[in-house]
Amino acid sequence: MAELVAEKLAAFLATQSVRPWQPGTVDCCLFLADWAVWIGHRDPAAHLRGMYDSDDGFRAIIAAHQGVVPVVSQCVANINGKRVQRPSCGSVGVIGSPANINRQWGAIFDGERWLIRFRDEVGPIVARPLAIWKI
Repeated sequence: MAELVAEKLAAFLATQSVRPWQPGTVDCCLFLADWAVWIGHRDPAAHLRGMYDSDDGFRAIIAAHQGVVPVVSQCVANINGKRVQRPSCGSVGVIGSPANINRQWGAIFDGERWLIRFRDEVGPIVARPLAIWKI
């Protein structure tokens, strides 16, 4: 099972790396929703798509929810994801600073490290997990 998830994740990451950054369509939090859709869930962030088209618009949504964790938590609840203490390959999470909402990112765990959607690529980052879900 873990091998299958790893293979699906590798295929997903290959497609994501070539998509251009576009807030509201391709960004660090919708990256997680796209992964959920890739593995067969309905879009957990359909209510957010197209609601913003700039980094400022994204930041306004995050500020209104007081961080990335509540935003991702709501999306994960839409597909009955389960909060967990330890990630496994394919888990999604929010990583970064517990005190600075502008330093929080949606991330996917590849079995060894957290990956986030940067502007020009998908890559690893070392940061503290603030919340983790199995989807």
